[in-house]
Amino acid sequence: MTAFILKANSSGTYARAAAIIEQGGLVAFPTETVYGLGADATNAQAVARIYEAKGRPKFNPLIVHVATKADAEALAEFSPVAKRLASAFWPGALTLVLPRRKDCPISDMATAGLDTVALRVPSEDVAHAFLKAAATPIAAPSANLSGHVSPTDARHVMEDLGERIDAIIDGGATALGVESTILSVTGEEEVRLLRPGGATREDIEAVLGHPIGTGPEKAAMPQSPGQLPSHYAPHIPVRLDATSVSSDEALLAFGRPLDGAAAMLNLSEAGDLNEAATHLYAMLRALDDRRFTAIAVMPVPMTGLGLAINDRLKRAAAPRPKEEA
Repeated sequence: MTAFILKANSSGTYARAAAIIEQGGLVAFPTETVYGLGADATNAQAVARIYEAKGRPKFNPLIVHVATKADAEALAEFSPVAKRLASAFWPGALTLVLPRRKDCPISDMATAGLDTVALRVPSEDVAHAFLKAAATPIAAPSANLSGHVSPTDARHVMEDLGERIDAIIDGGATALGVESTILSVTGEEEVRLLRPGGATREDIEAVLGHPIGTGPEKAAMPQSPGQLPSHYAPHIPVRLDATSVSSDEALLAFGRPLDGAAAMLNLSEAGDLNEAATHLYAMLRALDDRRFTAIAVMPVPMTGLGLAINDRLKRAAAPRPKEEA
């Protein structure tokens, strides 16, 4: 059965979506970053459906979305520095990995058995209305097949998961276009960057007043989403830092484009990193055509949102796991 399309802000949309969640179903919904695939985070069977629908490794933890900071504080232990970060960036594109409270009702399936939980309060109005109506924490990775390009439009969700989930709340294209930044804040003061994203490193360090460390690139188990080496990937190869392009390649340009490509899309002709982030996933999907031998990607600066863009491109270009080859 194909997923129902529920129009954002239409009469009955959020009540219907909440009813699906209560029954253990899956609802895709827009946030300011990308579309998430939501299920009741306290229901292990519902969370298992997320993994099944996405084909996602069950050792990969999920982000739990809640409507308010108070909702998050009922689930995890907040140190003073965690409270400072939450106050500065929530609602918004920041996920905090925090120690679970002893009475935390989140399913072990959603945390991959870890003693931490990844929490976010999104700023998108549609997401907030859905979370408020659902009245339960919502586990929600990106609403795409595992390892594939993340969805920034309801159409992308339908292409990947339309036959596997119950409903999609269509709120149009997402505003930001890359996932949230993930920080581990498990000690009193230690803050580590696990995944760059919509909240920039520069802004986070300005709030903290000091540099932040980086989590291990390869850990025995992922501590958060987005840490697998191959992720966000089109079906055809991705070639990074292209300074020339072949006639059988598609070009993902940034700034003034290279000549000679079989097809070309430009993340931002003006070299604007915010615009580039918004376009990244939709353009990767559009160029993902087996008529081309690869997608050649021009260099993107490693500042501001460029850190997140380059992280996604590096993982998109990484060797695929053998089962995906």
